[in-house]
Amino acid sequence: MRVLILSWEYPPIVEGGLARHVDKLAGHLARQGHEVHVLTRGDVVAATDGRDAQVVVHRVPEPARPRDLDTFIAWIAAMNDDMVARGRALVADGGFDLVHGHDWLVASAADRLAREARVPFVATVHATEYGRHQGWVDRHPQSHIHGIETWMVRRADRVIACSHYMRGHVADVYRIPEDRVTVIPNGIDLADLRPAADLVGVRARYAAPDEQLVLLVGRLVYEKGFQFALDAMGGPDGVIERVGKVRFLIAGSGTHEEELRRQAHDLGLDAHGTFLGWIGDDVLHTLYRIADLCVVPSIYEPFGLVALEAMASGCPCIVADSGGLREVVPDEPAGMRFPSRDPRALATSMERLLTDPVLRDRLVARASEHVRRFDWAEIARETAEVYAELVPSPAPRALRPARASAG
Repeated sequence: MRVLILSWEYPPIVEGGLARHVDKLAGHLARQGHEVHVLTRGDVVAATDGRDAQVVVHRVPEPARPRDLDTFIAWIAAMNDDMVARGRALVADGGFDLVHGHDWLVASAADRLAREARVPFVATVHATEYGRHQGWVDRHPQSHIHGIETWMVRRADRVIACSHYMRGHVADVYRIPEDRVTVIPNGIDLADLRPAADLVGVRARYAAPDEQLVLLVGRLVYEKGFQFALDAMGGPDGVIERVGKVRFLIAGSGTHEEELRRQAHDLGLDAHGTFLGWIGDDVLHTLYRIADLCVVPSIYEPFGLVALEAMASGCPCIVADSGGLREVVPDEPAGMRFPSRDPRALATSMERLLTDPVLRDRLVARASEHVRRFDWAEIARETAEVYAELVPSPAPRALRPARASAG
């Protein structure tokens, strides 16, 4: 099957988890015999891409991403127009059996190219504006993004969601039948979780040998719930007071960062932790290995990749009982869950795990087996099955030499 995948980010341009998802999916589809083309954006750094010779990468040059949201929306519209212009030439050069777009950011281009090629359009929903803003999507620019997402899922011939939670969420929010949404989880590649060589030296920067280290990772935005983790750790009845010799690391950046820093100061936590800001994958994978506990307190979480990566790295997890985290972290067999938005319950779970090494070892052992379910080869096969349902008998084509191309 000849497939055109659209994504606004693709390595080495990495804005978040979407780039890594598309990279792994495209590579495994290609290794399973499909001819895979990725249409994405480029910049000065990413003029071409030779990461995977089996995937043909086409990049449209775009200016730097603007930070202002209104400007960003206009920038996204221009990027979609550029993708359509480039995609038309690809369609004319032999066509595709199917177009697969990832999130609202490329919805317009994916739909237009699918229509012009007269082939099915598959849309993967990685997250929703409705979920990110707890339903507050009545004002611009949230209303604009929500409108595009609504149109996208109703237009698509099939929708893919990363969890059963997201399947129900998408069906309810956009009022489409659940049978139009297929659940295919995100995956993990254990070979990618490479820590730095000097784990002892890195840990010594952040904690003394007799201290325990709690890790929080992600975008510093309200829906990630880090404010509840700080409440659980600080104050007269917090984990640091009750357990003693506990430090924390917060890795990430975002719009909520200054508020979180103020909260930590008000709770008396300045001397007990560090805000690291944005970090690269190499540092992140090291932090998973040196931490004694990873906490994922999200209010809204479509899947929960941080929890999956932490468990795969041998770091026990406590997660909020919300969204896709319920599916990624089975309670007690592989991790611990607490009622979302409840810092007291979180503090109790943290105290229990930090003071019970037998429980910790049991969770780590079970998690190491659990994470093997999230295999990219299987995820690619399930995705190809969705394609096959929409394109039962694609016309045979001779595979062309796979080469990266610049826009």
